[in-house]
Amino acid sequence: METRIVKDHIGMDEVKALAHEQYQDIIKAVVDVEQEIMGIGGELHVDIQSLLVEKEGSKGADTWGINLYLDKTGDDFIEFDSMINLKPNSGNRSRDVEDEEIKKKIREIVGKLVKK
Repeated sequence: METRIVKDHIGMDEVKALAHEQYQDIIKAVVDVEQEIMGIGGELHVDIQSLLVEKEGSKGADTWGINLYLDKTGDDFIEFDSMINLKPNSGNRSRDVEDEEIKKKIREIVGKLVKK
């Protein structure tokens, strides 16, 4: 499954095409909240995160794993659930993103990058 790094924007048709390769109506993504970029597509969040670290110099503390539900809208479009979100040293002790400000920033970045 192809992973794409999105710095500018990606159309919903492209997102759906990437998703259909593996999960049909769900696609995994990792958002770098510092650089405001996103890796999308791939089997595991950790693989997407590794690509962002390698290609874009992202830092683990700035990257958060999400799932996008392509048949949902609003707050239901993004699910904050990933093993890479476990960051006990940063105070995030679950697979969720516990800090509401980080969640807000992720929603803003996804909204800017994914054109519906």
